[in-house]
Amino acid sequence: MQLDLSGKTALITGASKGIGLAAAHCFAEAGCHLHLAARDGEALQSAKDVILSAYGVKVSIHPMDLSAPGAMRALDAAVGDVDILVNNAGDIPAGPIESLDFDVVRRGFALKVLGYMELTQLVYARMKRMGHGVIVNDIGNSGENWDANYIAGSTGNAAVMAFTKALGGVSLDDGIRVVGVNPGPVATDRMVKLMKRRALDTHGDEGRWEELFDQYPGGRPAEAKEVAELMLFLASPHAAYISGTIVTIDGGIAARGSIIKSSKRAQAQVPAAS
Repeated sequence: MQLDLSGKTALITGASKGIGLAAAHCFAEAGCHLHLAARDGEALQSAKDVILSAYGVKVSIHPMDLSAPGAMRALDAAVGDVDILVNNAGDIPAGPIESLDFDVVRRGFALKVLGYMELTQLVYARMKRMGHGVIVNDIGNSGENWDANYIAGSTGNAAVMAFTKALGGVSLDDGIRVVGVNPGPVATDRMVKLMKRRALDTHGDEGRWEELFDQYPGGRPAEAKEVAELMLFLASPHAAYISGTIVTIDGGIAARGSIIKSSKRAQAQVPAAS
């Protein structure tokens, strides 16, 4: 399928690894020029070098701490007009309510919840002047499959889901589409960190995190590229009448949530979500 994205420009946050890096490769392969933002400048430079060599598109990198005050405004000013925004940067901590360090939670919300909202506000204004644009929010299925062992993440993701649906419900009036994706567990470095926390909560030993794969649909997490390819389709003209919608990509975890949560033992075995 030709996605008709060649020559478009996409801004991707959290683009140095995981889903963000996979999205950078997928959008570049489709012919998009890229602005990539993340904290790790060395990883961003490596990604730029590989993408330039493989796809021949324009790539600009923006190493910065996106959770810092003023960072989103600085990023918007540096990037300028774009056709596509992929909000992906996020690091809300795992764990039950008793374990939370609220300084860490506040930083996580500043990056993902308020960060998504602020960057969207800035980019949306530019897209409105242009008369077109697509905003894709990477959220996480714990926003719909509530998880007491990932309570901060569930709360933050539910907030971003509400934001996506509220804005996406009216955005086509301005020629803009706002959509979301809800990954479940994805094979990334962040997933390993979350799963170690889950193994500590459920088994008392973070070293047993790989045992939790047995609870996944198909016995595996999603691949980052699978999530990125969904983002790519949603950003393309083939999804031109999709807005205010969140597509879940979790192998069915959220769909069977009511069954999984039928007992305390089963609840403890639910795989971690993004």
